[in-house]
Amino acid sequence: MNRGKHTEYSVQNPLNREPPIKALISSFYTPEDISYDRNHGPIPHLTDAHTVRIDGNVPSPLCLSIHQLQTEFAQHEVICALECAGNRRHTMRTLLKEVQGIDWGDAAVMNCKWKGPRLRDVLLRAGATSSPDQSLYVAFSCYQVQCQEDDWFGSSVELKRCLDEGMDVILALEMNGSPLTPNHGYPVRVVLPGVAGARWVKWLDRITVQDHESSNFYQQHDYKVLPPDAVDSASAEPYWGRTPALCDMFINSVVGVPDNGETVCLSESGTVEVKGYAVPYGADGPVTGVQVSTDGGHTWVDAEIEGSSPERKWCWVLWRAMVSIERGIGREILSRASDKGGNMQQERSQWNLRGVGYNGYGRASDLIII
Repeated sequence: MNRGKHTEYSVQNPLNREPPIKALISSFYTPEDISYDRNHGPIPHLTDAHTVRIDGNVPSPLCLSIHQLQTEFAQHEVICALECAGNRRHTMRTLLKEVQGIDWGDAAVMNCKWKGPRLRDVLLRAGATSSPDQSLYVAFSCYQVQCQEDDWFGSSVELKRCLDEGMDVILALEMNGSPLTPNHGYPVRVVLPGVAGARWVKWLDRITVQDHESSNFYQQHDYKVLPPDAVDSASAEPYWGRTPALCDMFINSVVGVPDNGETVCLSESGTVEVKGYAVPYGADGPVTGVQVSTDGGHTWVDAEIEGSSPERKWCWVLWRAMVSIERGIGREILSRASDKGGNMQQERSQWNLRGVGYNGYGRASDLIII
């Protein structure tokens, strides 16, 4: 499936990085130059001669060019956050217990305007239909490069999600008004609003409707919130097959200003400015409130939020608050978010071996207040 065709590879293998948190929250739309990167293999550099095949349990399989995706389908725009399942893993491993995986801080997330045809429209052209009597999945595959744990990269979600117009699933050709870059999947990637970034397959080769989840390693043996009994690789083995794959990301908020360990001067009124971002739970957006505490969660102050509106259910909000805090060392500022679906961020979230889905209170710790 297109392996090696029109392709050259990045020299960094793989590229994984996140921006400084203060830079990240300086803009509602995340620019390309400060977006995070998460890869399981080299980055392929494809051309617009690339094609995407739609097959499996459909009566009319298709092979579509990028030009066809651009011109034969209505183009749909969606503003949504893309968040790595391992975002905030560092907090889980330091606050709760050691975990496996890249030591992501709080900035493995980006908020962008994505544009391309609805996946629904593409699937309907291929004749895909959902049935109440059968559970069907849509599997996304990229065969361009060999990954660390598999020969290809793949994921899947339920077909009914992809056919639901309200879920805003698209085959993105653009990000923030420009064509995708190689880092972000040029020429086409899946955009699954509210879903963990591991499912948003880049450099998409193939879309398959099938009666089972993707068999790919990263769908079956990673990105799952394993039970606490799975304390190492050996004890995790029995749980992989019976633990559901992480799909919807959890409600979350992060304190970005001040940063951990920072020295902060009180204003004349005895307050400090606190800023951060917040994301809703899955499809339960938008974020409707963010609160900040400087006394360990005993009392909370409402933050002002930017970017929350009913039509922006999938995106993050940026927030700010002026809060009173005592002078001294070792001070801490907490944040918690709530969304339209009634979800509220809790103080801690469940420890799991792979450190995915951490969404305990946002916190800036070890502050020196002068």
